[in-house]
Amino acid sequence: MDVKIKKKRTKQDIVLDILIYLFLAFVVIICVYPFWNIFIISINDATDAIRGGIYFLPRKLSLASYADILSRSTFLESIKVTLARTLIGTPLAALVTTALAYVLSRKELVFKKGLTLIFVFTMYFGGGLVPYYMVLKNLHLLDSFWVYIFPNLVSVYNMILVKNYIEGMPEAIFESCKIDGANELTIFFRMVIPLSKPIIMTIVLFIAITQWNSWFDAYLYTNSQSLKTMQSILVEILNQYQTSNANQAANQNAAALTPDSIRMAATMVSTIPIILVYPFIQKYFVKGIMLGSVKS
Repeated sequence: MDVKIKKKRTKQDIVLDILIYLFLAFVVIICVYPFWNIFIISINDATDAIRGGIYFLPRKLSLASYADILSRSTFLESIKVTLARTLIGTPLAALVTTALAYVLSRKELVFKKGLTLIFVFTMYFGGGLVPYYMVLKNLHLLDSFWVYIFPNLVSVYNMILVKNYIEGMPEAIFESCKIDGANELTIFFRMVIPLSKPIIMTIVLFIAITQWNSWFDAYLYTNSQSLKTMQSILVEILNQYQTSNANQAANQNAAALTPDSIRMAATMVSTIPIILVYPFIQKYFVKGIMLGSVKS
């Protein structure tokens, strides 16, 4: 018969637990409260918010800032572009990055170290913006939706994470697959991808956030308004209200909206959708980032 001996907690243990919980509560507050403050200000009346003093709850509820942003046809079109580049670019980039990582992880690859160094070199040195622009121009990607997709198919940092994860798999698994007659494509799709789900979901989160938040490339590489992303339109709206505020332009919304209210609402509109994705892949994130981290 097993007898469980319950260890008596000392005063030091209790004090230590209290300090730990207080510290964790402090961390949660400083991480969550700024986001909450932005949210309540965004749903508060803009002119009332100028008075300040809004800390935990809105004082005068108003959704005018959201209504102004969402009522713009250009913004609604930009949402479609952002969704398209995220939904198309994320799985393609994850597939290409994982495939490259698998190739560079194979010991039998000729010039493996040299090829890996070439990719790592691009993390620290680039040709510059003008040469990059000329390359895109010669590839006829300028003012095209695919300028958001093809240049972002490979991230060296993500590739290194996946590569180290795959290298951590037992070599016997690969050998047994080859003995059974499986070729490299079969091994990659039937074994590597299922076993690499944690690290793949981790880089999927990284890629999705990058695609969702990108706005500068829409300014540099596209002229068509129909190709502008949500983030770039939000920047235009914000700049418009800042300019109109500086010039004291008279319009119907001048009294109801301020640059700060638009800024807060724009932050929430651009942030909430990507935050909602995180809980679905959170269980893979910690495991993936730890097992796929760069080895010493």
